[in-house]
Amino acid sequence: MENDKDQHLVVALAYDQLCTFEFGCTVELFALDRPELGVNWYRFAVCAAESGVIRAAGGITVSAPYSLELLEQADTIVIPGWRDADELPPAALLEQIRAAYLRGARLCSICSGVFVLAAAGVLDGKRVTTHWRYAARLAQRYPKIIVEAENLYVDAGQIITSAGSAAGLDMLLHLVRRDYGAKVGNQVAQRLVAAPHREGGQAQFLPRPMAHDERGRLSMLIDSVRAQPALRYSIKSMAQQANMSVRTMQRQFQEATGMGPIEWLIRERIAIAKDLLESAEPALSKVAELAGFGSEESFRRHFRRHVASSPAAYRRRFAGAF
Repeated sequence: MENDKDQHLVVALAYDQLCTFEFGCTVELFALDRPELGVNWYRFAVCAAESGVIRAAGGITVSAPYSLELLEQADTIVIPGWRDADELPPAALLEQIRAAYLRGARLCSICSGVFVLAAAGVLDGKRVTTHWRYAARLAQRYPKIIVEAENLYVDAGQIITSAGSAAGLDMLLHLVRRDYGAKVGNQVAQRLVAAPHREGGQAQFLPRPMAHDERGRLSMLIDSVRAQPALRYSIKSMAQQANMSVRTMQRQFQEATGMGPIEWLIRERIAIAKDLLESAEPALSKVAELAGFGSEESFRRHFRRHVASSPAAYRRRFAGAF
């Protein structure tokens, strides 16, 4: 394929018994032209992970125009759910994955696709996730991997892994935000008619009983906090606002979002701060105030912990950069 080094090349793998939904999410995110964004969007290509007919779920047959050699050019490689967590992927694919990792390519897996990365030996000592049904099997088979089964996706830098199929979309939108900033990520999510960022983890999707009135009170609390993020909140004040005991509110928050109320609040404020930082104004002290951090020092500390960047560096990268 024609090589344009100014564009980030995303390559999706295709193989027999392909997961159509996960593959389709990848195509939707990276293959469509998006001139309205005003950025140098990705190049996208599909390569066959093996020879022979590629049949996808739903009776679809896929024709992949490129071989595994294309992975040598890829900046990002996306692996949809692998067809069988107990089946070792082809040796040629694993060799290409290892080579891509060693030269610094970004490797992303959706659902059981993490088993391809694990088999390639590039996950030792790294944090990953997968569908909750596969988490124990992954941890048992590859004990050197740190499996965080509660997360929708895990960004470990060069390697990003996601949970079940729909969580792949969360991960892919995260990649867009990481590459182009929150503003562009939000625009892409709007075009998809999807949430720019789903809070919490897989815990919220496991079956747990919750009284209808408790769901309603928690939902109203979340809406209220999002509407006024700059107010001062504590666990006690949030519980009082929801008309719950502290213990009940914390439990229901964990079940609904996969995290505690204070951690959720900090993440909400970080998201607001990102949006504010993507313009040249306001000053960092004002961003801290509007996002609800109280002090610039607290803002810097939480921002660096969650974004792995300082607010000033984030602004330099994304404010008017595209």
